[in-house]
Amino acid sequence: QVELVESGGGLVQPGGSLRLSCAASGSIDSIYTMGWYRQPPGKQRELVATITMSGSTNYADSVKDRFTISRDNAKNTAWLQMNSLKPEDTAVYSCNADRICADYVCRDDYWGQGTQVTVSS
Repeated sequence: QVELVESGGGLVQPGGSLRLSCAASGSIDSIYTMGWYRQPPGKQRELVATITMSGSTNYADSVKDRFTISRDNAKNTAWLQMNSLKPEDTAVYSCNADRICADYVCRDDYWGQGTQVTVSS
């Protein structure tokens, strides 16, 4: 069974940094686009960043030049490096994979359980 597991959230002061990890477990053949989304308190979930299998990236305007998404296909893992954090970055951050092929069966739209990031002094 394929699962996405996030780690690395926590409490950080404004201006600080955090690095989130998203590891896929299972007998995985390939993972297509991976992404990070966040849901601030009382708001809708929003895109933060995505990265394709070949490494092409896309960022929300609000995080450009502060956040960096990366992945290691051999380790089935993606990361989100978050620098210069602001209170408005406070949210539950969730990892997504739009398609994962495991044991030669492909399924769409996997989500992790989410990890809380709180930016506060």
